[in-house]
Amino acid sequence: MKDFLFVFRNDPAVMAGMSPEELQTSMKKWMDWIGGIAAQGKLVDRGNQLANEGNVVRPAKVVTDGPYIETKESVGGFIMVRAESLGEATEMAKGCPILSAGGNVEVRPIIRM
Repeated sequence: MKDFLFVFRNDPAVMAGMSPEELQTSMKKWMDWIGGIAAQGKLVDRGNQLANEGNVVRPAKVVTDGPYIETKESVGGFIMVRAESLGEATEMAKGCPILSAGGNVEVRPIIRM
């Protein structure tokens, strides 16, 4: 078994435009999806949601505000899962609720150092 990182990207304006009821429904879908992965014994780390603000440090120690100034799409969070292959991890990611909100999931193998 190998470990994989799921990086969740979306437009933060989508969540900002949701009603409290829609946010609650969305959160339930996320918890059900993550719970399903955990029930299979394949959840390595529940990860966390990331704040919208931040800084990027570039070469020559140049600092810019916010990591997403060039795009509407931002990294919203991550989890780590365990799977036999990239294909299996990708199949797990296909159930992610972010897909129904126009977001995407980047699936990356983790290389332990």
